[in-house]
Amino acid sequence: MHTILIVEDDVKIAFMLKEHIEKYEYRAHIAEQFDDIKKEFIKCRPHLVLLDINLPRFDGFYWCRQIRTISLCPIIFISARSHEMNQIMAIENGGDDYITKPFNFDLVMAKIKSLLRRTYGPYAAPAEPHVYEVSGLYLLYDRHMVQWKEKTIELTKKEFTLLERLAKKSGKIVSREELLESLWDDTEFVDDNTLSVNITRVRKKLQQIGIEQAIETVRGVGYKLVETWRDS
Repeated sequence: MHTILIVEDDVKIAFMLKEHIEKYEYRAHIAEQFDDIKKEFIKCRPHLVLLDINLPRFDGFYWCRQIRTISLCPIIFISARSHEMNQIMAIENGGDDYITKPFNFDLVMAKIKSLLRRTYGPYAAPAEPHVYEVSGLYLLYDRHMVQWKEKTIELTKKEFTLLERLAKKSGKIVSREELLESLWDDTEFVDDNTLSVNITRVRKKLQQIGIEQAIETVRGVGYKLVETWRDS
C-alpha cells in the first residue's frame, strides 16, 4: 500500500485530503512537525508528498529542497498561489507537479495515481532504500553517504556499515566483537587493527563535514557514537 504524506497546515483541508485519499486504499499521513518536515518525511517514508507553500516557519519551497537532498520521492505542490512564477519556483525547487486551490479532489487523485504509476510502476526504477537519522545526521543508504547541515560525504560500504551500527546505538557502547561481526563474515582471520583503521577513516570523513570527536573509544571494550554535533 502506498503512503501519501500531507503537508498542509489548514487542518480542515488536510483531513479532507486524507479522507478522500484513503477512499482509494492509500495510506495518508498528515504532517504535525512543521518545524522539521524533513524528519517527518523520514519517519513516514512516504511514496508521494502533497506539499503546501504557505507553512509555519519555513515555506514549502524550502522543505521541498530539504527532501530532495535525501529522496527523489514525487512531490505535488498544492497552494492558493496561482501566479505562474510560483509554479515555476515549485518546479525549480524540485517539485513534480502543481495544483492550485480551490482544487477538485478527483484531479488531485488523478495526479497522485499518475505519479505513483510512473515512479513505482512495473517499468520504474527500483524504489529508494530508506534514510536513517540521528539528531540531524542523515545516513543515505542508497548512496552510502552521510549528510550534516547540507554537507555530504561518501563512505565505503564498510565505513557506512560501521557508522550505521554506531548510529543505531547512539550513546551506547558497541563492542569491538559486534562491529567486527557486522563488517566481516569470518572474524577469525581479521586483524584487530583493521577495525581501528576503519574507525579512523570514518572519523576523518565526519570531520570533513564539520563533525568533530563523534566516535569515542572505550578502551578494551569498543566504541560509542557521541552526538557532539547536536547543538552545533
